[in-house]
Amino acid sequence: MISGQDEKSLGALIGEKLLVQGRTVACAESCTGGLLTSCLTDTPGSSAYVKGAVVSYTNEVKAGVLGVKQETLDSLGAVSEKTAVEMAEGVRKKLCSDYALSVTGNAGPGASEGKPVGLVFIGFASETSAFAKKFNFSGTRIEIKKTAVHEAMKLLNEELEK
Repeated sequence: MISGQDEKSLGALIGEKLLVQGRTVACAESCTGGLLTSCLTDTPGSSAYVKGAVVSYTNEVKAGVLGVKQETLDSLGAVSEKTAVEMAEGVRKKLCSDYALSVTGNAGPGASEGKPVGLVFIGFASETSAFAKKFNFSGTRIEIKKTAVHEAMKLLNEELEK
């Protein structure tokens, strides 16, 4: 399991990079329920670079607020690569941020939409690119959420280094 200190250090590093670049980030979270945004805002002064977040725990919010296409949700489900990309693109546009992260997945305890526990997609969007990565985590519900947050923060950090 990832310790809280790891997230604080990574969050501070991300914050420094965003400040230096004069850039902002927004988040669209489903299975992490706001934990990603919470970790990004643990650093004092984070309001200078964290625009906000949408916790889109239901498909209605994914479609109605973030603009995830209903056909994507109907054909692929909430836990899919395409949904993660559309969530990230939607929150980036909605909150006018430079970058966006999204997390959608099944943290358990049971299978959902026929998708196994631990299946998580983390999306990223910027003005020039959008993609999602697939992960298969293991552990308890809380461990899966924490690991997903850590991987999302690592992904953002890697993109900021490009």
